Amino acid sequence: MAKVAVITGGARRIGRAIASHLHSLGFDIALHYRSSADCAQALREELCRARPDSCQLFQADLQDAERVDALASALLARYRVIDLLVNNASSFLPSPIATSTPALFDSLVGANLRGPYFLIQGLLPGLRPGSASIVNILDVHMDIPLAHFNVYGAAKAGLAALTRSLAVELGPVIRVNGVAPGAILWPEGDDSYDAALREHTLQQTPLQRLGEPLDIARTVAFLACDAPFITGQVITVDGGKSLVR
Repeated sequence: MAKVAVITGGARRIGRAIASHLHSLGFDIALHYRSSADCAQALREELCRARPDSCQLFQADLQDAERVDALASALLARYRVIDLLVNNASSFLPSPIATSTPALFDSLVGANLRGPYFLIQGLLPGLRPGSASIVNILDVHMDIPLAHFNVYGAAKAGLAALTRSLAVELGPVIRVNGVAPGAILWPEGDDSYDAALREHTLQQTPLQRLGEPLDIARTVAFLACDAPFITGQVITVDGGKSLVR
């Protein structure tokens, strides 16, 4: 029987690369999405052409506590055991302190911290004892502040702290690790990273280029499949950018 990987935010971008790569390694994929239904369906069809009935879709808004609970219940009803949970879904929005609102704060914390927390809680009964793992997708900006993205950075820092805490709490039954991407894909939206900031980012990266989504996918696969004595760690995948000050 194939191992099962649950991937949140798996329809597009880095999540899509993670889903495709894990599928190529033999995992069946439980693909969560929020609003990218067309992309999710297209990926499901692609994966199922390669291996029939190897990908199922699950829709939920992870900012909504009731829907997180419903998602966990649906996953446990579909799969007897789950081998891997990849908390990839995220929300990346500016929140300048002078103009940020409680609603924006709650939205960013909900998507980036509360949602993963309670999804982990809900899936605990199904995570395979002794071999299951959780990989949380973080961000280098949890340690290297990005101006005006203070809530996003704080939420990702909270998820990093949760990664380490749960590694202690859930060991030896479940391993918990994190991957912190640097410049892999530019954020969508012209006001997120303007041309000058993009150029500066590349100039400050020792490898002098963007990474690729597959770089993250391979790191996730390493932690899930080839690192049985690694837990509570965060691997930074940023071309060396975090070394430059």
